[in-house]
Amino acid sequence: MNDALTDVAGLRVGHARVPGDRALSGTTVVLAPPGGVIAAVDVRGGGPGTRETDALDPRNLVQRIEAVVLTGGSAYGLDSASGVMAWLEEQGRGVRVGPDPSHVVPVVPAACVFDLGRGGDFTARPDASTGRAAVEAAAAGGERAPVECGSVGAGTGAVVGGMKGGVGTASLVLDSGVTVAALVVANAVGSAVDPATGVLYGRYGDGSGTVPPDPRVHAEAQRRLAAARERSGRPSLNTALAVVATDADLTRAQAHKLAGTAHDGIARAVRPAHLLNDGDTVFALATGARPLADPARAEQPLDPVALNQVYAAGADAVTRAMVRAVTAAGSVTGPGGDFPAYRDLYGPD
Repeated sequence: MNDALTDVAGLRVGHARVPGDRALSGTTVVLAPPGGVIAAVDVRGGGPGTRETDALDPRNLVQRIEAVVLTGGSAYGLDSASGVMAWLEEQGRGVRVGPDPSHVVPVVPAACVFDLGRGGDFTARPDASTGRAAVEAAAAGGERAPVECGSVGAGTGAVVGGMKGGVGTASLVLDSGVTVAALVVANAVGSAVDPATGVLYGRYGDGSGTVPPDPRVHAEAQRRLAAARERSGRPSLNTALAVVATDADLTRAQAHKLAGTAHDGIARAVRPAHLLNDGDTVFALATGARPLADPARAEQPLDPVALNQVYAAGADAVTRAMVRAVTAAGSVTGPGGDFPAYRDLYGPD
């Protein structure tokens, strides 16, 4: 186990960065195994940027998807999904729409974060080539490969309340043997840090027994962060994204509920969350490898406790992944702004 989204067997993750000295953006792709996975989405932020999310409505046609794209570049960056579509088409992966196996339409849901200009060049954002590079990196990764965290992929230019954000991931295994995992892009108007103590909000409920930083360290960190915000001269925009996944055999409606409850993990880690300036979006994926009900007793209804455990674990995984995103990120200082990292303000995690 790598404490990562890839602990859900079959899922792979790839990152790509926009090239250029004044570019601070990128794309992350979650690639499903051939044949796809059950998927759902829940959007809570007031300013979302998304693509193909209506296809995930349980009332609609598409049953399974092959990939999810998380990207920087605001709405411009959604173009990265077209590069993923092109790669999937070349592999013959997608919804069959004709008699020939090559007649497919890949459905690639995507969501974006706002990072425009954070490297100094407002026009430096992901495009189709960035998406292709990210999906190729995912495909090249081995089964259950570790996932790089911090200022990579869609988290390259991420900022949380003026502090550097990034990509984070986490996983856990339930007593039933079901794996639940999450991958996030931490990028929000709200703060990840309690201004009274310096403790990451996500640490309050994770059982880590967090000891608050020395008050003098915290005071200096707050002074440095305020100065960085003033130098940057712009508000911290937006969005927290997450993919929560499980190997449990969920229906599309159950996956939709998982996406919704996973938003609790964002709200525990960033305060405030789900604002008008945010586009907070959670995708849920289910590979279906592990049944939640005993197949020998199919006549009995599914015990809701089994589902509740998956839902609660999804929120916990998102919170832990948010903490990891912030603690793994590195400071950035450049023409687009000054974004200090938690580890540089408060010391190594």
